[in-house]
Amino acid sequence: MDFFYTHNDIPKKRLRSIIHRLDGYTGRLRAVQKSKTYRVSESPLSLPSDTRLLNNVLRIIRAKTTSRLKYIVVIGIGGSSLGAKAIYHALRGYADALSHNRFPQMFFLDATDPEYLDAFLKFLKISVRHPEEILIHIASKSGTSTEVIVNAEIVLSALKKFPSFMEHVIVTTDAGSPLARTAKEHNIAWIPIPESVGGRFSVFSPVGLIPLATAGIDIRALLRGARSMIRLCLDSSVRSPAAISAATLFHHARAGKAIHDTFFFHTELQYLGDWYRQLLAESIGKEKNRRGKTVHAGITPTTSIGSTDLHSIAQLTLGGPRDKITTFVSTKKHTTHVRVPKKKILSPLPYLHGKSVEEILHAIYTGTIQSYTKHGLPFLEVLLPDISESSLGAFMQWKMIEVMLLGKLMGVDAFDEPNVEDYKEKTRRILSA
Repeated sequence: MDFFYTHNDIPKKRLRSIIHRLDGYTGRLRAVQKSKTYRVSESPLSLPSDTRLLNNVLRIIRAKTTSRLKYIVVIGIGGSSLGAKAIYHALRGYADALSHNRFPQMFFLDATDPEYLDAFLKFLKISVRHPEEILIHIASKSGTSTEVIVNAEIVLSALKKFPSFMEHVIVTTDAGSPLARTAKEHNIAWIPIPESVGGRFSVFSPVGLIPLATAGIDIRALLRGARSMIRLCLDSSVRSPAAISAATLFHHARAGKAIHDTFFFHTELQYLGDWYRQLLAESIGKEKNRRGKTVHAGITPTTSIGSTDLHSIAQLTLGGPRDKITTFVSTKKHTTHVRVPKKKILSPLPYLHGKSVEEILHAIYTGTIQSYTKHGLPFLEVLLPDISESSLGAFMQWKMIEVMLLGKLMGVDAFDEPNVEDYKEKTRRILSA
């Protein structure tokens, strides 16, 4: 992954000063990663190198899948769903809509949506003729997420027409959770999430690896990309993409630019934006700092897609309030070379004819960068080699290290989410009344 800090309106001395504040914590992250244990909050750094965990994932997949598998249903919410969803849609999701005979296909039940559930149940009734055609992956770290339990109960009830339907269910949860106990009682296959790995940092755990590997995605390449990024980010703070981006976001947040827009110039990366939105918002948005002082810290993450959102977000950013910093994400190469026909049919723009769509998108991207530069707007550029398992693994690992470092700079705990429990507790009270 190539990382450019293209428009640097931060004095180099200031940027280096912020990055050097992270030297001690970067050393801690190196030690945690080398320990290959799960004892502290930063332990998700051990996941990409955990061969035992990888082998357990592959073993359970071999035991639970056959050549007849057509549909994988992921039942989770937040971090228990978004990571796998981001990778799957980046690599396969858009193709699914046009390739009705390519299997297995993956569905994500990650919201309590009555209309979608009703439509999905009708789909199951019509499409699934044999239990080996479907695999259900239920993921919940706590094992008590209302949305996950609701969706799981409804889907499993619909599959009761198959006597052996429970043999086609995998549960991923904490070892001591209520969901783990239920899985044991019903003899359902289950695999634990390492205790110190929080949901939004769990994409390289069984939470993400099980559904992705089942769908035929190369999880070894995914983990290889993550490991390469760990080396790049932890070998030296000064050259670390994570330290540079964390320091940049911190500097601009302190200067009043507390909105971070990630602008993907690939429509298939939309869900990668959703994954990062949760990661940044839940990790950095905190009522209190590590000392218990009320600070209401946070950076608001938004996602834009090029070129679609240029007609709205570019107008807002270029002409509106100077309260945003942007990270542009593009790739070096595309896998297709569709061209505008040389022979005109209706186009009044002759300069487009004979051009590849890749060329046109690159021109739009370059024009956008030039416009942001002209207006003096701060931005980062990230150029992925391609959209592949390795590149996605590197990108996601970069972002996870980024928020760890950003939490350190902002003085907040990047690994807890105390205020999320507010709505969960009130929901339980309402439903129990």
